Amino acid sequence: MKEKKRPLILVTNDDGITAKGIRTLINIASQLGDVVVVAPDKPQSAMGHAITINDTLYVKEFKLHDYDHKEYTTSGTPVDCVKMASHEILERKPDLCVSGINHGSNSAINVIYSGTMSAAMEAGIEGIPAIGFSLCDYNADADFEPARPYVESIIKQVLENGMAKGVLLNVNIPKATAEELKGIKICRQANAYWVEEFDKRTNPYGKDYYWLTGKFVNDDKGEDTDEWALEHNYISVVPTQFDLTAHHYIKELNTWAFES
Repeated sequence: MKEKKRPLILVTNDDGITAKGIRTLINIASQLGDVVVVAPDKPQSAMGHAITINDTLYVKEFKLHDYDHKEYTTSGTPVDCVKMASHEILERKPDLCVSGINHGSNSAINVIYSGTMSAAMEAGIEGIPAIGFSLCDYNADADFEPARPYVESIIKQVLENGMAKGVLLNVNIPKATAEELKGIKICRQANAYWVEEFDKRTNPYGKDYYWLTGKFVNDDKGEDTDEWALEHNYISVVPTQFDLTAHHYIKELNTWAFES
């Protein structure tokens, strides 16, 4: 009997190839398929869907340990990593792209700014089933072990069931012990946002500079949101899409009297 071919899994992130989160994700993915890693050579958090168009891109093979799989770093953004993997590095289309595990939340409005989720979204645009994983802990030495069985389970389910075209998963994991984690909830994105301001300062040469600051506000009281799930120690899974059309508003716009 012919042996079933293992799925090809592309692993990427926005925290850089040496981050603890991606090393955990690589370890999990390696149990489920053949892995190729293409990740930034330095932290690229909050890059959103940025791509490199006015500068050169560099790719080089990366060796951290004596692994069986191949790893590469790029000088570009998380989205650049997926593009380079798809068009230059991989010999065939991956069966899955997993991005993360991010150090910090990508729930609610954070999905818009996230390099982690944008890498997954780029994979989705290219027709590759994709998942973005994030742990709500910004510590460089965060504990990813409690999340391991859930991450593995979600990857297995996507490999077994596939994904609808244009859909990817945004998975956020609360900072909690294995005993505190209550399981997985399928959610919608909370209507929550950042109230931002800039901290203006002056350097010793008299030149003004700014630090972006702010606070996160959640006015969404629904119990079906990612924020509610995370607050109650559930892992939130939000089906996400890159079609940003406000379909419900097309009918309204058609009533406007635009000049010809």
